[in-house]
Amino acid sequence: MASKLTNAQIAWRAAQDLPDGSYVNLGIGFPEMIAKFKPEGREVIYHTENGVLDFGEAPPVGEEDWDLINAGKKAITLNAGAAFFHHADSFAMVRGGHLDVAVLGAYQIAETGDLANWSTGPGSVPAVGGAMDLVHGAKQIWVVTDHVTKKGQPKLLKSCTLPLTGVGCVTTVYTSLAVFDILDKRFVLREKLPSMSLDELQAVTEAEIVVNGKPRDLNVPEL
Repeated sequence: MASKLTNAQIAWRAAQDLPDGSYVNLGIGFPEMIAKFKPEGREVIYHTENGVLDFGEAPPVGEEDWDLINAGKKAITLNAGAAFFHHADSFAMVRGGHLDVAVLGAYQIAETGDLANWSTGPGSVPAVGGAMDLVHGAKQIWVVTDHVTKKGQPKLLKSCTLPLTGVGCVTTVYTSLAVFDILDKRFVLREKLPSMSLDELQAVTEAEIVVNGKPRDLNVPEL
């Protein structure tokens, strides 16, 4: 298989698509990296479930204020005009449809847009957390993920086999090999690594890949 993008490069690519002026929730773990790659001159207002709106990049090591954390208990900084609010109010924002985008990680994504990003198996995340609210409250759901599992098995499937976080909720998927939009219950290829052929990409994707015209090259900087 062709070389793949790092997690930082996947996060960078997803960050380039965040609309100016959008309100965005970043899931715990890998998606949190997106905050450091906001394009210059673009306003993106980040939301975290524990009650902060408009936080910035992580502070330098040694300069953390541990009263300022995100939902993943990572230290954050605040932008001018940032707001604090109760946990219940934070989820009212989510459930009320006030978030433009939520970016989550995934174990599995189905071509229908179903998402499985938690599991009750050994060594897995013990609970779904706020993801079930996010996938049905945000206007768009983006996923950032390696294209295959650590064992080399496809993550982009015809149907999920793990417990579902949400049904028909995913709109866009950014992987270590390609970018897909989910349209009409199909994975529609938008971009792929130029070093990888369509046949090679399909070989590591269980669901059928739909190609409408020539996909763009997935080019990212060295990070």
